[in-house]
Amino acid sequence: MDIEERVGTGAGRDGVRAIVGAPGEAVIALDFDGTLAPIVADPSAARAHPGVVGVLRGLAPVVGAVVVVTGRPAGLAVEYGGLEEVPGVVVLGHYGAERWENGVLTAPRVDPGVERARAALPGVLARAGAPEGTWVEDKGRSVAVHTRRTAAPEETLELLRQPVGELAAECGLVVEPGRLVLELRPPGVDKGAALTGFLRERGARAVLYAGDDLGDVAAFAAVEKLRGEGLKGVLVCAGTVGDAPVRELAERADVVVSGPEGVVELLGGLGEEIRAFGAR
Repeated sequence: MDIEERVGTGAGRDGVRAIVGAPGEAVIALDFDGTLAPIVADPSAARAHPGVVGVLRGLAPVVGAVVVVTGRPAGLAVEYGGLEEVPGVVVLGHYGAERWENGVLTAPRVDPGVERARAALPGVLARAGAPEGTWVEDKGRSVAVHTRRTAAPEETLELLRQPVGELAAECGLVVEPGRLVLELRPPGVDKGAALTGFLRERGARAVLYAGDDLGDVAAFAAVEKLRGEGLKGVLVCAGTVGDAPVRELAERADVVVSGPEGVVELLGGLGEEIRAFGAR
């Protein structure tokens, strides 16, 4: 596979060339849900695409770092992805508030605003008329309101947007919108900040970032900003089969692929090109 032929922008092609030419200075950064694992109605049932571990095991020894940046608790992403089998992988969970590396999880204390929101959410949803199927996911360091299981998911999301936003403000939290979900989490923590900090920590000269949802917009913006400082970057939008990719990501991406299967294929091709270049 010629990766450059699939990339639709000059900046993206520059990024591919930088990664292939000097992989030890590159970081492969990936979202989890929708990017490595297919989107499912029950988040606890999500598991990585069967090709993920193999392709990451192939990349990990030849690139500077492989990092997963996710809104999930880091430990769950490791478990659901089988990521403990990928040597050297780092998982930044809860948008960077948690870090899993070499089997060790580090994390600050839970924001007290999350505790208040967790206690108040059932009453807020009841007063707002949330229909059957509305579901609250407790992520420990954040809470998320899902509407995917309701009879009218989009309409329910709009119904709940204002009351959930008001509760977040009262608790000193922010709302992170996603695909049929409203997540209440502490401010100042997002995938862009997490990715930027990691790239600077590793002294990266190039990065490939793949994501599929609104939570990945901050990471896309971070890569775009760092490009202005000389970093080479490739932005990948992971669409999902039967569901159009988030428009804002697709319009900003250097390449759009079809969900986790497309991500695995792209990363496999990148690994092949890195190894071929090194053999010259």
